[in-house]
Amino acid sequence: MTTATAETELTPEPAAAEEPPGVRGVPEIVRRRLATLDNWLNPYSWLVTGVVVVIAAILRFQNLGQPKGYIFDEVYYPTDAWDMIHHGVEWDEKTNGPAYVVHPPLGKWLIALGEMVWGNKEVGWRVPTAIAGTLMILILIRVAYRLFHSVLLAGLAGLLMALDGFQLVLSRTSLLDIFLGLFILASFAAMVLDRDHYRRRLLRALEDGYDPTKTAKIPRIVPWWLLVSGVLFGMACGVKWSGLFFLPFFGALILVWRWQARRSAGIPQPVIAGIFGDIGWGVLTVALTLVTYLATWTGWFVTNTGYFRHYRQANGLSEPPVIGALRNLWHYHVEAFNFHSGLTEHHPYQSWPWQWLLLGRPVSFYWNNSGNCGSPSCAREIILLGTPLLWWSFLPALAALIWFGIARRDWRAWAILVPVAGGILPWFYYAIKDGRTMFSFYVLPALPFLILAVVYVLGAIMTPPGGIATGKARSDRQLVGTVVAGAYVVLVALCFAYFHPIFVGQLITYDSWSSRMWLGSRWI
Repeated sequence: MTTATAETELTPEPAAAEEPPGVRGVPEIVRRRLATLDNWLNPYSWLVTGVVVVIAAILRFQNLGQPKGYIFDEVYYPTDAWDMIHHGVEWDEKTNGPAYVVHPPLGKWLIALGEMVWGNKEVGWRVPTAIAGTLMILILIRVAYRLFHSVLLAGLAGLLMALDGFQLVLSRTSLLDIFLGLFILASFAAMVLDRDHYRRRLLRALEDGYDPTKTAKIPRIVPWWLLVSGVLFGMACGVKWSGLFFLPFFGALILVWRWQARRSAGIPQPVIAGIFGDIGWGVLTVALTLVTYLATWTGWFVTNTGYFRHYRQANGLSEPPVIGALRNLWHYHVEAFNFHSGLTEHHPYQSWPWQWLLLGRPVSFYWNNSGNCGSPSCAREIILLGTPLLWWSFLPALAALIWFGIARRDWRAWAILVPVAGGILPWFYYAIKDGRTMFSFYVLPALPFLILAVVYVLGAIMTPPGGIATGKARSDRQLVGTVVAGAYVVLVALCFAYFHPIFVGQLITYDSWSSRMWLGSRWI
């Protein structure tokens, strides 16, 4: 598998013709099974990363101050952020007291950073989300390069997200979900780095003479990247509680990756061996997640004006230092949880999880029919709609990925599928259990993994069963697959360009707007 070219490969790497120096005594098959991406500094990969990120940034920052005023739920979060700058907590101007809010503070603090620099205006509260959306694309490219060891596939992953209207709209609107998506993806990226680190250290131990058949002791490996992942996951939960949905799914991935690494290294009973280390580091990682989450509430802790800040004292209960504050915060969380659980009020743009990937009910963020568009009837809309051709590829790609995961026993297929399940399946439970009010933007944290599913399938289409060939040996299957994949990406780009006016609120004729309502009343 070549990393310095634009070739793709989704099959195992062939054995090296000559054993590299310093690794004698380690079977070639063991070294292959423990192999990781070593050429992460590949200049071609960083060139592609830079080009795609620049394209994404231009699309997300261009004319960011339009439309003027608050759009959709910007009536909540930018105003909360501005109040937090002045009061340390969310504030209710009508009562001149603390406001009751049901989302953690971190996302609003990030919005506040933009308002501190550019003021309490459109650019001020939208720049942080545009930065977060652009960073998501950068991280996705590097994750794809780690997974596929292909510059081409990494670039395609970033480009497809850059050309997705759903991610574009959320990057240009001051809501919380783009920050949640960023930190979930960053946490996953740290997990992938931890997987590579763990396997490299096992391989190094074998090269240094470690013999798993002669000792029950497992090499001591400090999972620095796993701890970083815990911090990033705590930040995700500090934006929205729904980040917690990913916890069991990410935890399962980490454990399986460790078991697979120990089995590849020839360690007997790989599940049991090292289990205490797995549990210990897992507990520490979760502890870091909790500490990070609590740190996002610093403004509430250090002031006396936060909602429920002195709930126990106000109700004649003991409120000792620290413990009292934590118990008050717990009460706040119980009340907020009850609010979310009872949120079943109908909304015209609500949708169910089984509609999301089909674009069954997008959310209209902004509508205005005034202005001069050269026609008697005009329209200006911002609609939270995924680029249709891309989104309607997700379900077929997921079905194909399940097949590849089973048939090829490819860890990358499951590494993509598991976070998709974490980002979508829990919402099915709540939709069926209590009919909770939901919106399509809840699926945003799963979006990077859905795009990786499409990219995986594109790589499989471009890769013949026998692997990549070059020069005269290049197969017709490889050529046809490359043409098909290239045509797909071009069609996605054209589809994005066609819908771009209703992603950014461009003034167009009413007939032009109506022609883009492909699913009729479902999109209106």
